[in-house]
Amino acid sequence: MAGSPTARRRRLSIELKKLRENSALTCAQVGEALDWSGSKVNRMETGSGRVQPSDIEALCRFYETSDELREFLKSLARQAKTRGWWQVHGAGVPEWFNIYIGLEQDAATIRQYQCELIPGLMQIATYTRELHTTGAHLSSEDIDRAVRVRMERQTMLTRPDAPDAWFVVNEGALRHVIGDRAIMREQLEHVLEAAGSPTVTLQVMPFDAGTYPVTGSFTMLGFPAQEDPDIVYRDGITDAVYLEGDHHVREYTKAFDGLRAAALSPQRSVQLIKTLLKEYVS
Repeated sequence: MAGSPTARRRRLSIELKKLRENSALTCAQVGEALDWSGSKVNRMETGSGRVQPSDIEALCRFYETSDELREFLKSLARQAKTRGWWQVHGAGVPEWFNIYIGLEQDAATIRQYQCELIPGLMQIATYTRELHTTGAHLSSEDIDRAVRVRMERQTMLTRPDAPDAWFVVNEGALRHVIGDRAIMREQLEHVLEAAGSPTVTLQVMPFDAGTYPVTGSFTMLGFPAQEDPDIVYRDGITDAVYLEGDHHVREYTKAFDGLRAAALSPQRSVQLIKTLLKEYVS
């Protein structure tokens, strides 16, 4: 069973939708049979509404599921109500990013392209603080919370069941000075350290790579359970987009493969970062 409340909620939504589709019914038809609105059924299947164990009981009796499946889904519904460790930090973590962190915590694979910034899972605290201080209009307390959450997220790369993480980072992100040269020197040193982890692969997209098949940063998350489909994540200033359809995942997978082919090898990427480090030391 998926570990975080977000992942449990997502798995529950997937299972409920599967039950309805296997019964060849619409949300409106299920809602009418249970004296609910069709929109309620839809919210339960999209994860946009809280699902009570009593709702699961009613749905499973209607779909005539096994007792084992009913208890499993009720357990998911109960555990989906719990709060993740990252959900107690107020404005320091926007609600739309709370969803991503919950999914990230359960990912078995992470594939990320960053065109402007060092990946969040490789940032040092001072670099992260600089990013949140500029333009975010957060209080000092919320900035502290945001930094703590990002640092805590990074521990997933060193845990025994660490995900297989592959990062492609544009050279511009490494050369873009955030804060000052001292911060960037420490930041690049940390990137090299993170890249040395056995579960982390880092490639740099050099300025002279020519054209490559994507614009904008994105992340792909894969999950250990076959029932949990991969998801593509892209964010902006005020919101985020989550793409789950087979078409989206397939096209972003092709794009990421193209990025990996165009980028420097992991070994040459390390050498480039070491060269940049010398510039920050001088």
